[in-house]
Amino acid sequence: MADAKVIPFDDDRSRGNRRRTKAESAPAGEVQPLPLRGAAASEDAREDDPVTPPAAPGPQTAAGDDGDADGAGDGGLERRVAAGLSFLRRRLTGDYEVDDFGYDAELTDQVLMSLLRPVYEKYFRVEVKGVENIPAEGGALIVANHSGTLPLDGLMMQVAVHDHHPADRHLRLLAADLVFVLPVVNELARKLGHTLACAEDAERLLAQGELVGVMPEGFKGIGKPFGERYKLQRFGRGGFVSTALRQRAPIVPCSIVGAEEIYPMIGNSKTLARLLGFPYFPLTPTFPWLGPLGAVPLPTKWTIQFGEPIPTDGYAPEAAEDPVLMFNLTDQVREQIQHTLYKLLVQRRSVFF
Repeated sequence: MADAKVIPFDDDRSRGNRRRTKAESAPAGEVQPLPLRGAAASEDAREDDPVTPPAAPGPQTAAGDDGDADGAGDGGLERRVAAGLSFLRRRLTGDYEVDDFGYDAELTDQVLMSLLRPVYEKYFRVEVKGVENIPAEGGALIVANHSGTLPLDGLMMQVAVHDHHPADRHLRLLAADLVFVLPVVNELARKLGHTLACAEDAERLLAQGELVGVMPEGFKGIGKPFGERYKLQRFGRGGFVSTALRQRAPIVPCSIVGAEEIYPMIGNSKTLARLLGFPYFPLTPTFPWLGPLGAVPLPTKWTIQFGEPIPTDGYAPEAAEDPVLMFNLTDQVREQIQHTLYKLLVQRRSVFF
């Protein structure tokens, strides 16, 4: 597949929260004169052409009087349309790149993140803390709690890193087998950079200097009853610690508050779960009683906090095979996440505000 140069589809993304000026959005080599308004414009017109009477003042735009506050002027609009058409051409002709895991950086940045961002910013109103604790470069393992009946917490964590990390890093999530057997979901997960939750894939990504996200609770965490919310389940056998030790990658604990309440799970139909091949079939106050409407998550207020990294580069190479060390580090990460969850719960005013 031929190499392709990525042309941003939308340079005015919300991560920078910066409006582009007219000078920035003008094509290279083209000087954009500053428009004159009011008395200055009339005076200039009289000096340049005394025969022509001054024009009557017309309506002015509200955003800075130049009609281009959002980069939607003639030059900016033309460039955006051209970039969009170029993007579509590359998608239709296959002139784009994916890595060995199926990650499509261009599609993720320009389309998938744009679809997730309104949910992140407007619906769940996610507040991010401690993002500076994520290393600016090199491999690192982010370990988070898992909850919410559906794995929306992983997606919101991915947007948090993508939009707020000062080094513009991207999080590669390790997902369960079920994700990769579901139609459509499988393709989207691969495009977003997700891969199978196995040690081999995690080690390859860390060796390449990627950020890797893992939620060790798995289905035990995401499918737990509402009465056990924010109580961490067992973190498996510490496989993620062994992986970090082998690659000498730091472990960054992450605590997510708000996801537990989006689908309050008050029951589990084990019969339906067995028939459908799911690990559980949730019963909530709205699902399945309200049909498709019951699948809409509640608009809770979220907080995602990244803790201080736990270094692993000080251990000997054979430490990855030490079960006692793995148990101690696993317990340390788990306790740090649990303690932060309790602290965030005490600080929050309401589930929804």
